[in-house]
Amino acid sequence: MSFNIENLYFSAPLPIFITGLVAWLLILLLCIVSLKRSARPGRTGLLELLRLLCATVTVFFLFNPEWRKTIEPVKQPEIIILHDESGSMSTADARLPGQEGGAGEVVTRKEVSEAILATEFWKLLEKDGKHRVSVESFSKAPDSDDGEASSLAVTDIYSALSDRIEDRPDLRAVIMIGDGDWNAREKPAPVAAAQKMRLQDIPLFSVVTGAPKRLPDLDLLAVKAPTYGIVGENVQIPFTIESSLDRDVRTIVRIRDQAGVEKTKNITIPRGSTHYDAILWRLQKEGSSTLELSIPFADGELVEKNNSRRFNIAGRPESIRALIIETLPRWEYRFIRNALSRDPGVDVDCLLLHPQLEEGDGPDYITAFPDKLEELQQYDVIFIGDVGIGDGMLTAEQAELLKGLVENQASGIVFIPGWQGNQFSLLDNELGGLMPVVLDEALKSGQEEATDSPLSLTSEGRSSLLTMLGDTEEENPNIWRSLPGFYWHAPVVRAKSGTEVLAVHANRRHPKYGHRIPLIVTSRAGNGKVLFMGIDSAWRWRRGVEDLYHYRFWGQVARWMSYQRNMAAGERVRLYFTPERPLPGENVTINANAFQENGAPLEEGSVLIDLTAPDGSVRRFELAKEDGTWGSFTGRFKVTMPGDWIIAARTSESEEGAVKTRIIAEGAQIEKTGHPARPDVLAELSRVSRGRVVEASQLEILAQEIYDLPEPRPQVIPESQWDKWYVAAGLMGLLAIFWIGRKLNGTF
Repeated sequence: MSFNIENLYFSAPLPIFITGLVAWLLILLLCIVSLKRSARPGRTGLLELLRLLCATVTVFFLFNPEWRKTIEPVKQPEIIILHDESGSMSTADARLPGQEGGAGEVVTRKEVSEAILATEFWKLLEKDGKHRVSVESFSKAPDSDDGEASSLAVTDIYSALSDRIEDRPDLRAVIMIGDGDWNAREKPAPVAAAQKMRLQDIPLFSVVTGAPKRLPDLDLLAVKAPTYGIVGENVQIPFTIESSLDRDVRTIVRIRDQAGVEKTKNITIPRGSTHYDAILWRLQKEGSSTLELSIPFADGELVEKNNSRRFNIAGRPESIRALIIETLPRWEYRFIRNALSRDPGVDVDCLLLHPQLEEGDGPDYITAFPDKLEELQQYDVIFIGDVGIGDGMLTAEQAELLKGLVENQASGIVFIPGWQGNQFSLLDNELGGLMPVVLDEALKSGQEEATDSPLSLTSEGRSSLLTMLGDTEEENPNIWRSLPGFYWHAPVVRAKSGTEVLAVHANRRHPKYGHRIPLIVTSRAGNGKVLFMGIDSAWRWRRGVEDLYHYRFWGQVARWMSYQRNMAAGERVRLYFTPERPLPGENVTINANAFQENGAPLEEGSVLIDLTAPDGSVRRFELAKEDGTWGSFTGRFKVTMPGDWIIAARTSESEEGAVKTRIIAEGAQIEKTGHPARPDVLAELSRVSRGRVVEASQLEILAQEIYDLPEPRPQVIPESQWDKWYVAAGLMGLLAIFWIGRKLNGTF
């Protein structure tokens, strides 16, 4: 049952109305009877009047009263013609209105949009002043000369719709002309704006420009080059190419420096897929070099500007500290020691824990394990030979120090087991947990071979810089097949999950599980790297080929293991960060190791970062302490623009010994041409907002439909009264006064 008194409306079920009225009448009758029987009619009359007031208020709000405010519609509602001017609208895959059937010249989406606007189809809507029409654009593409703005430009459909809904109270409908492509990932999806339009009864009518199928194109999506490399050594430069061609493409990847020196690689890009690959480049000089990676323009391709990318990489001299720990001076140990000792970029120390002799002494030897953190943290790579935990070998505390060095200070550790099986004792210690393989404890002495067996590279090993013995990836597997084989290998059952297997036994499979036995395996451990070398015959590679491959392999091991640790190293602070080449919008994680003046890890104090953005703005923040024992700190920041980000790090104790490094944020364009239009996006927005998708030729009909719509109804805003806090407070106050008065009336 409903009724109203002016703008005050009541609505409640009929039984509630009847019950409320009957209750009010009964209370009225009770008040009259009480008044007649009272010996004090004055006081009693006031109390009964208060009782009746409480009952009246209760019954009043029981009828669910609402105050309804009516807003009359404006006499001239607004229609917005919204057209997309983002970079994707320059894609040439559309035809002018009236030529959609396949005839006519192919033009850009922007030209189609301009042709539609040139018809001024909205003039009918302005007839007799019935509507006010606004023609507006959104996500306008910056000038092509402004590389920084172009890399940050996005298509933001959500804001284009949502902002206009909030700013235009008289908005009646929106007509959007565009390709539906949106990429403003930090904003809500456009459908959220369409839902707002639905709630406010504002339909969206869409006109799609562009083809739903991508143009034939080869797009060099990304180049993930390292930030630095060692002068005279190869660096591996991964890249990603996306193909929308309907055929496989055999092409050449070319990398070139500013002096014109170039290197090429033949690749085959499968049709309609994303191809991941890498090319090797040897750095010839110190300092920063600008390189260009490119692929030629293929037959049938329509977009050429995305076929090349430029990037910077720094060449540095090398300075690597290595520690080799071994028990018996087996051939593998001797040849590794010789290889690293003769490497001008490596400073090697050896600790020989012979079970029957005193510790080794002489050039490149140390006589005791470096138990002090300031001594141990100097080493970039630790080689663990046939060494375990026990008398005359490592102690449990020393093993834990090695584990902490890897996880907290980004050092690398190399496990090279031997026939004594001493490394099995490491499995009971946390250091053994870093080993990337599972060993068979029933064969602690390992597996011997009657004839020499070669290693076979996996698909990861063929392209890994760690196992790259040739100048090209094509010749690398052949080199490994030609190397002298091994007669012994570690009793490996399988590789652990999360590891990367680079080489397996070429002739033997595991008797129980049937897979080839993994013998060269890598993994990550905290901030550092781990390598497991399951053979002890790499020294035989010198047979017949001298030091061509043996020295190269172990030199690459030392450099690969220490790469991250030496990204930015100063006297008091060492920095390493990921990703190395972030894109705008990504977060960069900074890890730091800080040291006291005597070289020991920093225990008291903090690490301060001065971050200089490409626009020159500077901000300072403090890294959070992780493990105080190792002087480890971590933090992160968000890359908001492309260009050079300068990081200066120092300890809070002193400004001396600071380290400065540069992170290059590549301006990969978010807004791209050549990608297909997305009519499904515009169709969903129209459906949710109760509009529809229309063809360009139907816009005049649409304008007539909007013109013929009836006048909008007045907007009624109901405001419920019973749920206000002051209603309950007032009623409770009246009841309290009534109760107190009743007691006083009974007393006097």
